Amino acid sequence: MKPLSLLLAVALGTATVVSAGPAVIECWFVEDAGGGRLSKKPSALLLRQSSESPPPRPDLDPERYLKVHDPAGTLLAAFRRYPRDAPAPRCEMSHYVPLPASAIWLSGLTPEQSCPRALDGRWLMVSMSSPVLSLSSLLRPQSEPQPEPALITMATAVLTVLTHTPTPRIRLGQDALLDLSFAYSPPTPKAATSLAPGPPPFGLEWRRQHLGKGHLMLAATPGLSGQMPAAREGAVAFAAWDDDEPLGPWTGNGTFWLPAVQPFQEGTYLATVHLPYLQGQTTLELAVQKPPKVTLTPAPLIWAAPREAPPELLCLVSHFYPSEGLEVEWELWGGPEGRFQKAEGQRWLSALSHHSDGSVSLSAHLQPPPVTTGQHGARYACRVHHPSLPALGRSAEVTLQVAGLSGPSLEDGVGLFLSAFLLLGLINVLGWAENTVRPTHHHPGEATIISGLSHCSNSPKLYTLGSCPLQSLSSEQLLSEKTKDIHLLRALEQQLSKFLFSGPLKNYQGPYRAFAYVGYKL
Repeated sequence: MKPLSLLLAVALGTATVVSAGPAVIECWFVEDAGGGRLSKKPSALLLRQSSESPPPRPDLDPERYLKVHDPAGTLLAAFRRYPRDAPAPRCEMSHYVPLPASAIWLSGLTPEQSCPRALDGRWLMVSMSSPVLSLSSLLRPQSEPQPEPALITMATAVLTVLTHTPTPRIRLGQDALLDLSFAYSPPTPKAATSLAPGPPPFGLEWRRQHLGKGHLMLAATPGLSGQMPAAREGAVAFAAWDDDEPLGPWTGNGTFWLPAVQPFQEGTYLATVHLPYLQGQTTLELAVQKPPKVTLTPAPLIWAAPREAPPELLCLVSHFYPSEGLEVEWELWGGPEGRFQKAEGQRWLSALSHHSDGSVSLSAHLQPPPVTTGQHGARYACRVHHPSLPALGRSAEVTLQVAGLSGPSLEDGVGLFLSAFLLLGLINVLGWAENTVRPTHHHPGEATIISGLSHCSNSPKLYTLGSCPLQSLSSEQLLSEKTKDIHLLRALEQQLSKFLFSGPLKNYQGPYRAFAYVGYKL
């Protein structure tokens, strides 16, 4: 029973997926009305296949009420995954005439100048766009509408070009991947058998339009020889058929990759798939974005006395793109009313500063009014809204402290203790260093000297320092000619200074093997 239950669940799940999306797409049929005018008439596409009769539409001309047959399944699959809560796509329909491509690099697709007879007849182009998808499809309708049970025209989807990323939002400096897929089904069996077995040759073209200028970004004709225009800005396309069935239908991939996107690369991208005498095109709107960084100074605390104004607040909004759509709000949380309110005071914005990567920065300023004791602990917040940020935006805040209303905190006490401890230790070290460097003569007692000679003496009373022993000498021996030499004393003082402020004694590696130290015992 478990396999049967699992199979039933899978079947029900599949049925749910298939039934998703709209069954009927409402369109406008656009045609030339003469005199430079266009006429728009209602029309509809019936996409979902079922054994039931199509619903009658007496409000439509039967030639504009189309039941679509999609051999490749691309058009139907796109609407199976269409979200139920997404808005209905905008749809337009118009007449289409098969023609050879005009670009020189596409001349290999149409070696003969005349259009083959298999493409004769009536053709329609359907264009749809929504936040979920953007597509165009060439339909081959039958010559006469079906009279029973409802007046409807049967049409076959021949070439469909589709993207599931119609409005990509790419972060500044990151790579852009623009999805594109297409499908082709020969319009008649005669058209399929007149060509060589397998998918036909095709051409792929990506163009960008921005601020009134158009550029060919990439062109490809897989399987055809000839000189191709060079790709711009490092663009790459994955242009290939996905299968090689002898008679079709066939699906292909034309996804476009653009590395390290910069602001000048945003705009409208036109993706066109060229077949012999047939072309399908869809559009994508690429937008470049970079969310701002928000920093508020002074932070994290600001101080003010009662009835005095706090210091000016500076909110730095840095490295964002685009510059349009930025809003800065000042908020005050807490205070006498204990809730959120718009912060009062003088406010202004600086001019934009531009950076090398195309992003911009600005600063927002707020001069708060004089504070009261009831505002102690309130928080000033700078909240930034931008198209690249979530609906709540991004904020930074500081806390207002009113002088005389708060005692020292635990952190303040710990900081004072550590400062006093370090200061006491520094005073002790300096005192020890001074007593060590300056020998004092309390009485003519015994003096101990660490010899500065290059060898170590043997003595019954030794004190070890590094690799040399410390030798005990009498005060008479200290009055030798060497110790009275002023140059030697200065050299000993210099070496002693280096010794005191270097690493541990045993790790000292100086020019001498030992240093001279003179100190009288009390």
